[in-house]
Amino acid sequence: MATKIKLARVGAPHRAFYRVIVSDSRFATDSKVIEIVGHWNPVVEPEELVFNKEKVLDWLKKGAQPTESVVNLLKRAKIWDEYLKLKGGK
Repeated sequence: MATKIKLARVGAPHRAFYRVIVSDSRFATDSKVIEIVGHWNPVVEPEELVFNKEKVLDWLKKGAQPTESVVNLLKRAKIWDEYLKLKGGK
């Protein structure tokens, strides 16, 4: 099973709220979810970005592929740098 870490949009129109989810890459973001690992609320000031760091790192170690937007959020939360150090990269 190829897993992806991606954003699932929830919330009212013009009040976007995103869940960071882990799901099978073959399923849509609004269908089966394996696990919710965080959320992002870009509407409030300052924007709210929350991750369960242990779960995210665990899924990345298992081989889950994050989307580009999730990688950008992980970089802002300093989790991506920690993953690269654990992986032995840069």
